Amino acid sequence: MIVFIGIGAVGWQVLLKSSAEKKGLRPNHRRAATVAVEIAPIRRATIRDIKQFTGSLYPVSEIVVAPKIAGRLEKIFVHIGDRLKNGQRIAVLDDDEYRQQVIQAKAELEVARANLLEQQNPLQNARKEYERIAALYEKKIVSESAFDKALSELKTQEAKQSVYTAQVSEKEAALETAKVRLSYTQIRLTADNGEGFRVVGERFVDDGAMLAANTPIVSVLDIGTLIAVIYVIERDYPKVRPGMTASITTDAYPDRTFAGRVVRIAPLLKEKSREARVEIEIQNKEQRLKPGMFVRAEIQFDEHSNATIVPFSALVKREGVQGIFLADIAEKKARFVGVTTGIINGNDAEVLKPDLEGWAVVLGQHLLEDGGAILLPQSNAVNESREKLHPIRKNQE
Repeated sequence: MIVFIGIGAVGWQVLLKSSAEKKGLRPNHRRAATVAVEIAPIRRATIRDIKQFTGSLYPVSEIVVAPKIAGRLEKIFVHIGDRLKNGQRIAVLDDDEYRQQVIQAKAELEVARANLLEQQNPLQNARKEYERIAALYEKKIVSESAFDKALSELKTQEAKQSVYTAQVSEKEAALETAKVRLSYTQIRLTADNGEGFRVVGERFVDDGAMLAANTPIVSVLDIGTLIAVIYVIERDYPKVRPGMTASITTDAYPDRTFAGRVVRIAPLLKEKSREARVEIEIQNKEQRLKPGMFVRAEIQFDEHSNATIVPFSALVKREGVQGIFLADIAEKKARFVGVTTGIINGNDAEVLKPDLEGWAVVLGQHLLEDGGAILLPQSNAVNESREKLHPIRKNQE
């Protein structure tokens, strides 16, 4: 019985509440309440779409110097931080074995040339004998077999001449190969550096080390121009274009800004991060910046002058519509206006539509409804400032 009585009481309360709402008897406390707010002027100014990215610095080129042949490292002539010139000698290998190979190749070439020279006389004799027999054969003085024998001997000597000539060419090539291998013991920097600024980044071995072919000796960095590598998200990717300028800052020089230029944009975004690689070129004539530094890059995507600016905190959503509450200071009411935003930069937001002026609610608007009453803690000060100088007129002046 107690349970049935309780259920009947709850049902009766629900019925009374429903009837009151249908008749409009329930008071709308949210509309009736006065909300204390803060307001800020809507102004006109220039707004810029600037985004900040983080990344690292890399040299425009980095090479690892290594020998093409095996040998004992006799001497390294450079140290970390040394600036290098075009064609400068970096290290030298023990070259006794390779010098000996050059001497041996020269000797073999002399032997081949001597054999070729020795073959000159038999060839000349065979050619003269063939000419004599051929003349007699035309006069029917010698037999055909004698003519064939002389012709065969001439061809044999000519073949030997070709073999000895080829041997000379072979030994000449072997000598050049030995000389090239000997030159590999002198490890030098390439001579096609141009206007770069190349320095030694690291040393990997010391004097006396036994090296195999392609064993790293030193790394060489070109730091005359540096590349700042940043990654942009999918939303900002369409805004980045080659040739855009960038302002570069780093913790090493907090009071300085370095100029950069976007030179390369990756044609794809990484699937895992949804980011694309962007390379910014920085001229480093003073060599203050170093590879590996952490940098911040600011890129300006767009700029609008004489734009309608409201504080970003004034933006709210009501029933899926983005807008702001305009404060009517005289009537102390707030009116919701839907807006179309443009550039948003930090604490400022651009309003593209509609054309606004006056004051925007920046604090307490989450409690407001369209036409709601507002309380201005400093209403007198606001009225005085409005009477003295209209915010738009102030910006124009």
